Amino acid sequence: MLVLGIESSCDETAAAVVSDGKLLSNIIASQIKDHSAYGGVVPEIASRKHLEAITYVISRALDQAQVTLGDLEGIAVTRGPGLIGSLLVGLSAAKALAYGLNLPFVGVNHLEGHIMASFLSEPRPQFPFAALVVSGGHTNVYRVGNYHDFQLLGQTRDDAAGEAFDKAAKLLDLGYPGGVVIDKLAQKGNPSAYPFPRAMKDSPDFSFSGLKTSLLVMLKKRGKPFGEEELPDVVASYQEAIMDVLVEKTVRAARESGITRIVVCGGVAANSRLRRRFAEAANQAGMALFIPPMILCTDNAAMIAALGEIVLANGRRDSLDLNAVSRWPLAVAPARGEA
Repeated sequence: MLVLGIESSCDETAAAVVSDGKLLSNIIASQIKDHSAYGGVVPEIASRKHLEAITYVISRALDQAQVTLGDLEGIAVTRGPGLIGSLLVGLSAAKALAYGLNLPFVGVNHLEGHIMASFLSEPRPQFPFAALVVSGGHTNVYRVGNYHDFQLLGQTRDDAAGEAFDKAAKLLDLGYPGGVVIDKLAQKGNPSAYPFPRAMKDSPDFSFSGLKTSLLVMLKKRGKPFGEEELPDVVASYQEAIMDVLVEKTVRAARESGITRIVVCGGVAANSRLRRRFAEAANQAGMALFIPPMILCTDNAAMIAALGEIVLANGRRDSLDLNAVSRWPLAVAPARGEA
């Protein structure tokens, strides 16, 4: 099928075209400059910027794929989770196109889309695998049995890893987006210089709020900002604390589930240190590692179109009264102690 995908769950407006699992186009309009002054995404600004960009990115995606609206065979769009105002822009555009072109239409899960991104480049993972979805809003580990079979193995109890990066960058006045700034600055620092905590070591779940608090306490005790010569060591050590937890818990979850394949996806998967650490850990554990190209780690519509193609091919169709949802878990965690 020739499917148009639309993504607008947070602060990036994106459209892409996929045909038979092959990516034909992938257009992303970023809002970083619009939110940088606030140190984070402002929902009202995000939704307004989506309105300004949505028609343009869809047109660009069609042009790049060298297809027309009349060539399309289906529409896929992110239904959730995400910011409701932002989601509604993409969802409304998708509905309008589906209605006007009389095309089948589906709303898909953003998290499932991130996992799907690993199938858009070679080599592709085989089922089953353990998937770490790690971003500004999510830090979850799943056992993935097939395209729609997810078992939650671990999740954050508070802040997501990407959120921990952004909050640290704000505390240190480094700018936005925090993860990108810290990744670059940490390359000049010593990751063992400062003893940041690694929380919940014996649990399959994650917690990063204490890490953020430890940085805040450190700053208050100092009574002054870190100097330029100290900052690389601080952020490298802070980043390493996040990496240690992500890598150790994901590899452990895969091993305990009898799985030898790991997928790492989501915006934080673009972090250079994370990619290196996971490559080392997977090699040591004798596991195969799959991480999408950086452009497919951050929010994009290619993953939405690819997932939509599979969903549509399986016969699912959504009605035009479909609504957006801010929360949409792929799976519910079992009570601890249960199988």
